[in-house]
Amino acid sequence: RELGLSQTTVWGVLRHQLVYKPYHLQLVQALRTNDKVKRVEFCDRMLKSMLDKLFLPRVIFSDEATFQLSGKVNRHNVRIWGLQNPRVTLKHVRDSLKVDVFCAISLTKVYGLLFFDENTVTGVTYLRMLQNWLVPQMNEDSGDYIFQQDRVPPHWHLNVRRFLDESLPQRWIGRMGNEDLALHFWPPMSPDLTPCNFFLWGFLKYAVYVPPLPTNLNDPRNRITAAVNSVMQDICHRAWDEFSYILDVICAAGGGHIDHL
Repeated sequence: RELGLSQTTVWGVLRHQLVYKPYHLQLVQALRTNDKVKRVEFCDRMLKSMLDKLFLPRVIFSDEATFQLSGKVNRHNVRIWGLQNPRVTLKHVRDSLKVDVFCAISLTKVYGLLFFDENTVTGVTYLRMLQNWLVPQMNEDSGDYIFQQDRVPPHWHLNVRRFLDESLPQRWIGRMGNEDLALHFWPPMSPDLTPCNFFLWGFLKYAVYVPPLPTNLNDPRNRITAAVNSVMQDICHRAWDEFSYILDVICAAGGGHIDHL
């Protein structure tokens, strides 16, 4: 303004002479000092557990995600990986239809998909899913696995924790109370720690939000199902290798966010 330069001229200087690039600010969850301490403590515990080469292959990670028909995605799960930029402009539509999806992923397979019919996942619906759908599948595949869940309210439901204590004593990871029989606590504000977040949801959203965009709820469900069926064991193995790397980076970052690294 002081030099009387136009915005176009300033942009030309920034882009062509200084070779700057524009970057969007990333929206991440605010981390308090204690949150960072707990994240580092969790990573240290996991790395020590992983000295036993049989530990990490036993872990089954889980998560939920919402796929809006309008294309709006959870701001914590906005990474879309692919060989090409889909270059799709998505318009925000208030109260658009959505699909709530649950997945769990192990070193060898993806457990899913489960589409929640209810508009909101509650402790009751989550517990029913564990009892009738996920845990029977995991028991059928292996009698010695470790189940991970995050800290969202449905997972903190008393009956959910009671079920995990009785079914998987010392074999589950999550938000825990003093009397719970969990193996490890799950740190607060840490969606970036699971393969579901740093790999699976981005992989699925790349398959869903490509032209022609979904026009009804069956479209994203069919695309998500097809994408999950395409996940092979070698892809899961690469995600597990990335998990080990992420633990090291979070420790080096003092428990801070690593999305920008």
